[in-house]
Amino acid sequence: MLIRRAAAQTTTAVLHHLRRFSTAALLQEIDTPVQFYYLDGFPRPDPKYDETIHAIPRVISGKNIAAKERKAGRVPSIVFEAEDGQHGGNKRLISVQTNQIKKLVNHLGQSFFLSRLFELEVRPEFGSNEIVEKVRVLPRKLHLHAGTDAVLNVTFIRAPSSAWLKVDVPLIYRGDDVSPGLKKGSALNIIKRTVKYLCPADIIPPYIDVDLSELDVGQKIVAGDLKVHPALKLLRSKDEAVCKIMGARVSDQRKSK
Repeated sequence: MLIRRAAAQTTTAVLHHLRRFSTAALLQEIDTPVQFYYLDGFPRPDPKYDETIHAIPRVISGKNIAAKERKAGRVPSIVFEAEDGQHGGNKRLISVQTNQIKKLVNHLGQSFFLSRLFELEVRPEFGSNEIVEKVRVLPRKLHLHAGTDAVLNVTFIRAPSSAWLKVDVPLIYRGDDVSPGLKKGSALNIIKRTVKYLCPADIIPPYIDVDLSELDVGQKIVAGDLKVHPALKLLRSKDEAVCKIMGARVSDQRKSK
């Protein structure tokens, strides 16, 4: 009897140890951040367009302060934390150089500027050798003047490797020169210029290719047809149309006869 009881106690202790070990291993696996990489065949940012955005701290905000900043050739901006990948938490008020942001927006285009990661260096003043903060960021919002397209405000969000970020990824339409429908004289109806995805920060696509080469009259491409990195999560209905080859109207067909 004593031998059986001792054996049972030993078995219970071993099982308890194994459960603890398994649980610890599982928790360690869950807590270990997943590293994502760009895959062959998918667009990736062109390194020749990499640029460090320079900034200085801004102590207070307000319309008068913002106006003074713009008059001095600076753009009032904010850098938010990417706490849960989406919502802003801790924020830093900064000002960036108007000429630099204007050059980037003009060079890349607004949609492509808002889907590209940049290194951001905050210094006590422009030209200083001291770095207050250096961080990778994603431009989240860009406010332009309606009449002049002058840059009024920029909002950035920190983009560490652990972050998942909502991004409106630009679409680039290709193959229109060989599309059967377009060669017949039909028109391309572009419904979406961007599509929103939840992206791991390390593999934000600079754009998505939309292949029109096999599209015939009356056919369409929906969001679920787009070829993207498997880690990206579509934040729209997969059945939402992004483009369609429009057929000729009945009146147009009669005229052609």
